[in-house]
Amino acid sequence: MAIPDFQSLMLPLLRYCRDEKEHKTGETADALTAEFRLSGEERKALLPSGVQEIIVNRLAWAKSHLKMAGLLESPRRGAFKITPRGLDVLRKETPSINLKFLLQFPEYVQWRSAKRAKSETDDSDSIHPATPQEILENAYEKIREDLAADLLQRMKSCSPSFFERLVVEVIVKMGYGGTRQDAGKAIGQSGDGGIDGIIKEDKLGLDTIYIQAKRWENTVGRPEIQKFVGALTGQRSKKGLFITTSDFSGDAREYVSRIDTKIVLIDGELLAQLMIDHGVGVSTIGVFELKKVDTDYFTEE
Repeated sequence: MAIPDFQSLMLPLLRYCRDEKEHKTGETADALTAEFRLSGEERKALLPSGVQEIIVNRLAWAKSHLKMAGLLESPRRGAFKITPRGLDVLRKETPSINLKFLLQFPEYVQWRSAKRAKSETDDSDSIHPATPQEILENAYEKIREDLAADLLQRMKSCSPSFFERLVVEVIVKMGYGGTRQDAGKAIGQSGDGGIDGIIKEDKLGLDTIYIQAKRWENTVGRPEIQKFVGALTGQRSKKGLFITTSDFSGDAREYVSRIDTKIVLIDGELLAQLMIDHGVGVSTIGVFELKKVDTDYFTEE
């Protein structure tokens, strides 16, 4: 079963609290997961940012709206319970609770702006499956996916020497290779059996990593990886980095997972993501901070 949207969680959440006891988000999420028969994977599914579970996020939004309508209250930090008004709503056996339903309560109307309230009640059956935070994070992920696709296309069309410099820039930004000058001198200088370069693993040069960096269109298969491993063996090295603008076959990835030599495979999609993460070939056009209420600030001793 799909994870319920935050409006669909409102009535089950209120019913769960009908015992008039204090509840916490974690145990409530577990209870509603069982009620909706969600799988273990669905219970643990995360928002695009990877910092919060989807069910917990949607439950928090449902709880927030119910509190603003006076159906739930927070007697202390991290806990919530049903109010007399909430119990009265349950006694009336309302079939569902959504944003429009909550507009019957003056406190809720006051909490929301008139424009926002109107837009959400134009259609009485309107259901908004995603929370505002989900909408924001999904939009960010879409922008990032489009940006990564654009970067990958540009990498495939650049010259081999430019691609080598790009690889150096990414590696240095990630904290490897010492200085950019040292790393740049290493790339393209080996030419020994499938090795395109040698780079320092750390700024002190305590160990080295051998690199193969290719602008390939075809999928990189196991034979190419085996050649690279053979070249590493000739250098008495057990660490290698294979970077390509294309992808790796399943057989190649499976082979790497079984050998003693440590080979890290970076395909075009991952390379583009690393460029975004470390600011290579991209520029910031806007920064949005997502904030929440600091409950400690409002705690009176």
